[in-house]
Amino acid sequence: MSELTNLSLSDARAKLRNKDISAVELTKAHIDAMGQIEGLNAYILPTHEKALSMAADSDEKLAKGEGGILEGLPVGIKDLFCTKDVRTTASSKILGEFLPTYESTVTANMWADGAVMLGKLNCDEFAMGSSNETSFFGNVVNPWQRNGDEAALVPGGSSGGSSAAVAARACLAATATDTGGSIRQPAAFTGTVGLKPTYGRCSRWGVVAFASSLDQAGPITRSVRDAAIMLESMASYDVKDSTSVNVGVPAYEKALTGDIRGLKIGIPKEYKMDGMPEEIIKLWQQGIDWLKQAGAEIVDVSLPNTKLALPAYYIVAPAEASSNLARYDGVRYGIRVAGDNIDEQYANSRAEGFGAEVQRRILIGTYVLSAGYYDAYYVKAQKVRTLIKRDFDAVYRKVDLLLTPTTPSEAFGIGENINDPLSMYLNDIFTVTVNMAGLPGISIPAGISANGLPLGLQLIGQPFGEETLLKAADVMESAAEFTALPQLMAK
Repeated sequence: MSELTNLSLSDARAKLRNKDISAVELTKAHIDAMGQIEGLNAYILPTHEKALSMAADSDEKLAKGEGGILEGLPVGIKDLFCTKDVRTTASSKILGEFLPTYESTVTANMWADGAVMLGKLNCDEFAMGSSNETSFFGNVVNPWQRNGDEAALVPGGSSGGSSAAVAARACLAATATDTGGSIRQPAAFTGTVGLKPTYGRCSRWGVVAFASSLDQAGPITRSVRDAAIMLESMASYDVKDSTSVNVGVPAYEKALTGDIRGLKIGIPKEYKMDGMPEEIIKLWQQGIDWLKQAGAEIVDVSLPNTKLALPAYYIVAPAEASSNLARYDGVRYGIRVAGDNIDEQYANSRAEGFGAEVQRRILIGTYVLSAGYYDAYYVKAQKVRTLIKRDFDAVYRKVDLLLTPTTPSEAFGIGENINDPLSMYLNDIFTVTVNMAGLPGISIPAGISANGLPLGLQLIGQPFGEETLLKAADVMESAAEFTALPQLMAK
């Protein structure tokens, strides 16, 4: 990889503004890097010509001293974001060669700010997965490997293409989405920064829906500062999204003052799970020590309904998925498999078009919404969700932020858990509460496991408290001094 691809987003921005490099040079370097990591299967649709054209436009603006906050910066786009006239599939066979006639609000914001699109990134089918093994285009490979072991590892999911591409220096940053941990968990598995904003902070319009009350777009980057820059561009109020919240977008980068003296950081006792690896417990304590040394006050807190979050999530999310995915019927767009009548055509198209995990979640969701089970499952899960939100509300009257591990383990091998859905779902045990309560959360690479793999710590903020969240994350990132590279990059 070249020196240009090793730049952070913020450093590349500075060099572009100082005219030390051109946007076209920077983009060509990343296109070359994309070619070198084809074996990772991170990109499922490169857009080289479009990228070079956008970069040339950026160079014209930069030459005049103009341009937005992402001007000339090459990024990858998760294939869940609709991109006008560029194939968008949600990594599912059922969408076929779908070409949107519109642009998602998030990507439209980024193009207006001058970002350059390198291509569409692989993900779990319809964002349903924790390992990026459910994609119709095949699994993504993590650029990290265990010490002395060349077995391929998962990059986390569902935003595994985004996390792998950022970690492997094949884009400066990437868009991602998080329904139950799909930004933060892959970030933890790949040594990157993953920011899940408050629900309603980034528009969902033009983002293929999984579970509408949980989905939220956010960035995966190589630093907290880069995450702040990306969020400032991605976030906006949008009248086209009824769940978008009409609050101003702060200058998030200015929040990175390095001063967290007096902040109160809560440590929820319920996250100390039985059987959690000792190295994750030690890393959590190390994170507590870093924040203490920076002047924060550590407070033990309780979130008593945490144990109910995962089962409630796996009722609410599949229920909403079964409703959202009803539109994919082989009639209006995507693949169509003929039948003797319309019902048979629907059944054939959906059976052929959806993968096993998506079918599993649709069946679960349809079951819990069916007559006789709606009250027993779905309504009860929504009541539990209210209790989870109340837990956070009570805790945030005492503290400013919470600190937890991001995941219960390091990255695991491809194929190790794919036939055990319960083990796979447990990967989200530390992240789903954030989505159930609509809160912002960020994963920061904080250490290396005994196997030589990255481990992450998670900070959880108050609604629309991203400035405080980013400020604390920046301090912790500085203390962690995480500079390790994936084995692929170190060779």
